[in-house]
Amino acid sequence: MAAGGPAAAQDVRGLENCSAEKQIDRRTSCLQANVDYLQQALQKTMRETRQKMNAAQAQIAALHAEAASLARAIGELRRKLDELDAKKPAAEPEK
Repeated sequence: MAAGGPAAAQDVRGLENCSAEKQIDRRTSCLQANVDYLQQALQKTMRETRQKMNAAQAQIAALHAEAASLARAIGELRRKLDELDAKKPAAEPEK
């Protein structure tokens, strides 16, 4: 499609084709109904996206907390391993 050329028509479920209306008041009403529909669809999509983002953020926070807990557990295990290594008697020389 060339720049500035006519755009191809695209069917959108819920929108009416207002170009068929000859009376200006009916065409205006039709266009307003389309605007209202699109605004409602946009608001619904924004709400759903916000809910998904909030759920994802909560999941990320939980994973960060779990990672921190695992890091502490690993640190504790390393400390205990170091203690065990320090208590281990020195290796006897081979005969």
